[in-house]
Amino acid sequence: MNVIIKPIVTERMTWLGDTLNRYGFIVDKSANKIEIKKAVEEMYSVTVTSVNTMNYSGKVKSRYTKSGIISGRTNSFKKAIVTLAEGDKIDFFSNI
Repeated sequence: MNVIIKPIVTERMTWLGDTLNRYGFIVDKSANKIEIKKAVEEMYSVTVTSVNTMNYSGKVKSRYTKSGIISGRTNSFKKAIVTLAEGDKIDFFSNI
């Protein structure tokens, strides 16, 4: 099972990484905190001190077009905020 789907790279998460040493990831919905901690430690070779998770439900969206109203739903996902030990860093842009 692939636990980590993708990292979250936004202005807020970049600021949290620089100041508080916290990084965000979109993770599998069935993954628990222990599995997320192990996956981050194996993938990035860092020490994780804590993991906070959030479940986001999909929202209903609609837009008005010439052919009428099109309604749909965004995907639901689980987000994990990982706090690293002091001195550890994750560089998402090292592969570019």
